[in-house]
Amino acid sequence: MPSAVLAALFAASAALIWLAGIRLSDATDALDARLHLGSALGGLILLAFATNLPEIAITVAGASSGNLELAVGNLIGGIAIQTAVLALLDARTAGKPLTHMAGSLVVVLEAVMVVAVLVAAIMATQLPAGAALAGLSPGSVAILLLWLGGLLLINRARHGLRWELSAPGSSPGRSPHDRARGTGEQPFADRSTGAVAVIFALAALVTLGAGVAIEETGSELAGRIGLTGAVFGATVLAASTALPEVSTGMASVALGDHELAFADIFGGNAFLPVLFVVADLIAGSPALPTAHSTDLWVAGLGVVLTCVYIAGLIVRPERKLGPLGPDSWLVLCLYAVGIAGLFAVPR
Repeated sequence: MPSAVLAALFAASAALIWLAGIRLSDATDALDARLHLGSALGGLILLAFATNLPEIAITVAGASSGNLELAVGNLIGGIAIQTAVLALLDARTAGKPLTHMAGSLVVVLEAVMVVAVLVAAIMATQLPAGAALAGLSPGSVAILLLWLGGLLLINRARHGLRWELSAPGSSPGRSPHDRARGTGEQPFADRSTGAVAVIFALAALVTLGAGVAIEETGSELAGRIGLTGAVFGATVLAASTALPEVSTGMASVALGDHELAFADIFGGNAFLPVLFVVADLIAGSPALPTAHSTDLWVAGLGVVLTCVYIAGLIVRPERKLGPLGPDSWLVLCLYAVGIAGLFAVPR
């Protein structure tokens, strides 16, 4: 196809992901309340699955075609750019920075889990490709177990931390328990649970289809303009597949659920490295040992950006500097420097 047609298909796929992401967000919120998943592991897993459907589609498509380079670049690169999405959400809050409004140590735990699985992924890249059982890397298995353990810890923390804390001026929004009880504005209030489940399934299918289309058109466009799979996966492709997180986060901020805005981003980021298990199984060989130095650079960038927001959530800056809090400004600057440096890193 001509490049202009490919670019149009890429843009149309991104738009479909955005629109379907809004429906996925609303349907997940409704199912969360009606099935009482908010305080259980099921709610965390459903939300992570819903917002990462494009990454799942790209991982499956890339691994099945043998393009592990694109799959690895997208999964690791997606974490950095989705963390930078929090700066966009910060701009949507009125008055105080988003890290001040959240006021929750549970969110800090979720961010620590992101750092843990990312560092584990970096370590796993150093394992030999032959260290595998039925094509499955022990590093990928370790990431999966680390993620499951983190979910158990966070679920326990949501039931009550053994701390007496106060966060003056915070406005975290509905607690997981309140959301599970259907407190506050609820989407699809006039639809049955079965109808909401159908909407969720249809939005998931649209997201999956658009994700595959983005992978195919994007990979071809990247080759034509000379971008490597790692650079393209960590930038343009990762930005497109982050659209569900943007729509979900904006909906959370609009509802005043500032804690949920962080939880959506960090929960999805922690889930992304788990998809290396899927890539291993489909490709029949470990994906992480194929990572390039550019992938490790972007993974390190994701760790750095997450740590900045961990500090912001603990320090809780009082004032914004223009439209953003000081932590969000720092994240944007570090992200820009990190992406600029990506082009200078030898593969």
